[in-house]
Amino acid sequence: MSGSASARRTETIPEWKKEEVAELVDFLESYQSVGVVDVAGIPSRQLQSMRRELHGSAELRMSRNTLTVRALEEVDDGLEDLTEYVSGQVALVGTNDNPFGLYKQLEASKTPAPISAGEVAPNDIVIPEGDTGVDPGPFVGELQQVGAAARIQDGSIQVTEDSKVLEAGEEVSEDLEGVLSELGIEPKEVGLDLRGVFSEGVLFEPDELAIDVDEYRADIESAAAAARNLAVNAEYPTAQSTPTLLAKAAGEAKALGLFAAIEDPDVLPDLVAKADAQVRTLAAQIDDDEALPEELRGVEAPEPAADESAETGDEEAESADEEDEDEDTDADDDDDDGAEGLGAMFG
Repeated sequence: MSGSASARRTETIPEWKKEEVAELVDFLESYQSVGVVDVAGIPSRQLQSMRRELHGSAELRMSRNTLTVRALEEVDDGLEDLTEYVSGQVALVGTNDNPFGLYKQLEASKTPAPISAGEVAPNDIVIPEGDTGVDPGPFVGELQQVGAAARIQDGSIQVTEDSKVLEAGEEVSEDLEGVLSELGIEPKEVGLDLRGVFSEGVLFEPDELAIDVDEYRADIESAAAAARNLAVNAEYPTAQSTPTLLAKAAGEAKALGLFAAIEDPDVLPDLVAKADAQVRTLAAQIDDDEALPEELRGVEAPEPAADESAETGDEEAESADEEDEDEDTDADDDDDDGAEGLGAMFG
């Protein structure tokens, strides 16, 4: 449209419409996230209740669709993409919350509602198994007519199994409306349906916002843990992996010190404990108590420490076993020599 044509069009707009568009523009520019919601079929009283529930976190603004489109186009900056959702009975919603929070809040505010004849079922309609609470009478025939498995039993009308009486997308008949009303079944939800929301330069649709927050959080935590493990295994230092890398290096250094019997202050206590365990193991193999110092008489071989074998690895454990076997063989071959050696060691 040319500039002159646009000017002529502006001149023909009544003053009240100009003011309305200006107010809509102010509304659009006041929030970080702006969306279009469907308000069709929501009773006025319930709509006012939803406004109150949103107060403080989001705001609804209703106007004529033509004026809403004009305001979106006037603001531009990407908001004009929302014009494709402006049709039927809609309203603008503005919030400083993120789009995911807005979607979650709108979904949580929805309430069950009865469905009328002529409406399209939003999902499969199922009459559940159980006692209807209705006395025997013509209602059993009405149930059967709409496709429910029903019969008279124990003095009342029973639905004998879960019965799907209408599939999603099909139109509700007058007979089904009456049956659902009698049973108090409200198969649809009434609320603000978000058609699209624009936030920080990105246009979101409902299917992109419908996420399971707990599952999403678990996925993020799992990914973070996997990344941390990768960094540790690759020895890549980061703020998260460095403490583990240092602890791992310290453990490996200590294990090496133990294996090589390095007389380091941090290793000596473990070396002494290891030597003590070896002596006790050897002493437990000697049957002659007289050949042992008093403090080693009747001692039992110590149980192998699980954490020690974990630190030194399977190979070290196997090596230690081989050494113990060699020592056992030597002790069996020459008990007297072993006794003399112990006597010399402990005076």
